[in-house]
Amino acid sequence: MKIGVYGLGRFGVFWAQQLSRLGSVYGYSRTLKTGLPTCISVTGFDGLFECDVLVLCVAISAMEEAVRQIAPRLRAGMLVMDTCSVKVHPVQTMIKHLPEDISIIATHPMFGPDSGRNGVQGLPLVFSPVRCGDSIAAEWKTMFTRTLGLKLIEMTPEEHDREAAVTQGITHFIGRVLKEMDLKPSTIGTLGYSKLLEIIEQTCNDPYQLFMDLQRYNPFTEDMRARLINAMHHQLDQVGIKKTW
Repeated sequence: MKIGVYGLGRFGVFWAQQLSRLGSVYGYSRTLKTGLPTCISVTGFDGLFECDVLVLCVAISAMEEAVRQIAPRLRAGMLVMDTCSVKVHPVQTMIKHLPEDISIIATHPMFGPDSGRNGVQGLPLVFSPVRCGDSIAAEWKTMFTRTLGLKLIEMTPEEHDREAAVTQGITHFIGRVLKEMDLKPSTIGTLGYSKLLEIIEQTCNDPYQLFMDLQRYNPFTEDMRARLINAMHHQLDQVGIKKTW
């Protein structure tokens, strides 16, 4: 099986390495990449469409442009997957622009180069078969679980985004807020404080574009932020501190 990977950023290279256990991987990036792992064969844009599967590893905000770009070139019967950290927006984009004879599976690997540095065995991957035959979905479920050893979680794009607005959206939001406060390690720092510093490191290692896209493209993060701000106001009221903002 020939697997094309569109986007060789930090995550794209990492995911391409994992996918190389499933077939021959051909990676394409709009910017010149050097020092790539030998399991990734660099290809031009045209080479992507000689593959059986095309995996989009682009920013959420770049999905529309990427999908529009590939749509006219896809061969009937090809499978397209995304790897975005939100699901409703990319799924709507793929359904809108990709021909009906193209299969679509939406995925979200709930890990990256940092959390998967020691291997991806047992790590969770959200799986949404949007438009594909049962046999194709079953084949990829097997490859993800048995070959890569991932914990597959099947849910709809809406279910994913509603849950991720809290589990992921709030984590990145708090991490960026704490980074803005310029917190530093301390000799008297508690375990809880150390955990806060870990959140900063974990979230702020990712591109700032990811943070912005998580907040802008997940339809449920607006409610999450409102709940967070209301909770902060409530705690200030509880201790009798006048709000100055």
